[in-house]
Amino acid sequence: MPYLVSFHMGWLIGSLLLGFCMGWISVVQRGNGTSKVTAYWLAALAVALVSASFAHVVPGRFGYWLDLGLVMFACYLVGCTIGAWLRDRVVARSMPPAAP
Repeated sequence: MPYLVSFHMGWLIGSLLLGFCMGWISVVQRGNGTSKVTAYWLAALAVALVSASFAHVVPGRFGYWLDLGLVMFACYLVGCTIGAWLRDRVVARSMPPAAP
């Protein structure tokens, strides 16, 4: 894993910055979202992929791509979270107070 991070540092930073930009410019929609069944299936898929990565079930090049994809996706999600949080802090401070 340290080799993966050191070799692909530029791509990981790019993924983090892309996530930051998407978190900053995205408009938060407070809609219905996904159903509980879909959320459970997505969570099960994520757990299966991470488990396969940790157990080294997928050998060779595809296992390397799986590890790299998971690390890049994690960097993207961290960037999205930071960008959305900072935008919320900056926009909340710059908006005038609501009239009662």
